[in-house]
Amino acid sequence: MSLKEIKFNSNSPIYLQIAKYFESKVFLGELGPGHVIPSRREVAGLFGVNLNTVQKAYSHMDEIGLIVTEKSKGSMITSDLEKLKELRDDYIKEPLIDFITTMKSINIPKEKVINLVGQYYDEIKEDVEDDKSSESN
Repeated sequence: MSLKEIKFNSNSPIYLQIAKYFESKVFLGELGPGHVIPSRREVAGLFGVNLNTVQKAYSHMDEIGLIVTEKSKGSMITSDLEKLKELRDDYIKEPLIDFITTMKSINIPKEKVINLVGQYYDEIKEDVEDDKSSESN
């Protein structure tokens, strides 16, 4: 597995951003059940972060059930497909709840939100497809 650089932000702790990175790799199909992930030291070196931060990320991923760690084999993505489905649902739900909370706080009606989501979803989808096709050229 090749790790790509993470652009860390100040919105959440780095260890959570590392955990989200691995979650996204699983949900995109780049890491499958049972896939061994890089060691904590490797990740710390590749991302340029403190080993303790990576340890905290791995502990978090272990607590939520994304990974399992065996002394002789290292850490790997769980093979529990039901757990992965549950984590994927949570991964999707989290930003939606934030978005809906924001829309409600500024009194945007549900119908307006749904219409706007439909409109922008289609526009963004086209932009993403355009970006992918230009990368392959």
